[in-house]
Amino acid sequence: MGPSKNTESRKGELPQLPPGQRLQRGWPVTHYGPVPRFKPDRWEFRVFGSTADGDKHCWTHEEFSALPYTRVVADLHCVTKYSVLGAEWGGVSARTVLELAPPAPGVTHVMVWAEYGFSSNLRLADFASEKTIFATHKDDEPLTAEHGFPVRLVVPHLYAWKGPKWVRGVEYMTADRRGFWEERGYHNIGDPWREQRYSYQEQPGEGPEL
Repeated sequence: MGPSKNTESRKGELPQLPPGQRLQRGWPVTHYGPVPRFKPDRWEFRVFGSTADGDKHCWTHEEFSALPYTRVVADLHCVTKYSVLGAEWGGVSARTVLELAPPAPGVTHVMVWAEYGFSSNLRLADFASEKTIFATHKDDEPLTAEHGFPVRLVVPHLYAWKGPKWVRGVEYMTADRRGFWEERGYHNIGDPWREQRYSYQEQPGEGPEL
């Protein structure tokens, strides 16, 4: 996990950005593939894989929306080099999911699954960060479909591709496995402060073999 950075700027100073990033006004829409159609009667959020009790845990959209709501003020750093600073994200903390559906003792990583089979892998410690959130709102407004409604993951200390839009579940894993973009040349960890953009930058031990 990269060092914590304070993005609050003092008067007359520019906010601190990770290397290679630029401050973005507004919030561009970036994603691969079509925007999925939300069907609330068919939607469910699943936690599966190496759970502590060996069972799969599921929530309907109504049940997931009733989980404890939290707010996190955090930045969003896109690998395409723009950064949105100081956004307020509202939704369900990843720690809440971990408490309700605990992982087995041997779990080291998670795979976050989204619509169309899209996936992103994370170290358990990154997923369990106090600021990692399954966001349903930004700045007190519900997410739009283009930005991930009904749920997107936000992992502020990693590049934004590590937090997929249109999330449908989490798989607990006892070994690392690359997700969609990680299999296609993106860095397995994705720390913006270390500018970990691409797999060729990986050091020994930072990811499974391609």
